[in-house]
Amino acid sequence: MAASPTHSLVLSWDELHRDTRTLACRLAGSKIAGIVGVARSGLVPAAIIARKLNIRHVDTICIASYEGTIQGEAALLKGIEGDGEGILVVDDLVDTGVTAHLIRDLLPKAYIATVYAKPIGRNDVDTFVTIVSKDTWIVFPWEQGEPVRAGG
Repeated sequence: MAASPTHSLVLSWDELHRDTRTLACRLAGSKIAGIVGVARSGLVPAAIIARKLNIRHVDTICIASYEGTIQGEAALLKGIEGDGEGILVVDDLVDTGVTAHLIRDLLPKAYIATVYAKPIGRNDVDTFVTIVSKDTWIVFPWEQGEPVRAGG
């Protein structure tokens, strides 16, 4: 289980949108049959990328791995069919790699992309845009104004 972060990085909608568009540009030209957003946090980046790349086949995989700011075991709440061939899996952040490992087990042929990555998890995804320190908690725009709650 990862330790609780000591710093916060508060992202604006503009910053998130800019970084996600950068990720979409890196993926342009790839053979992508569909996008799978990791619910809940990967849904906004997945929607931005789907729109930017004109992909209309969008699904979700639902995984819970956080209680407040503490990451523990990953629990699959909803999966998808297949081995991931032609599928782009999008999440907001790879932290320790726990979620990415579960996705790799379920969808070994999928391409996993995140907007942000922490050092320990960066090698568990195929691409990302920005690296952040291991002791930083990213406060995403949809989380602002809400207290961090146990059970996320």
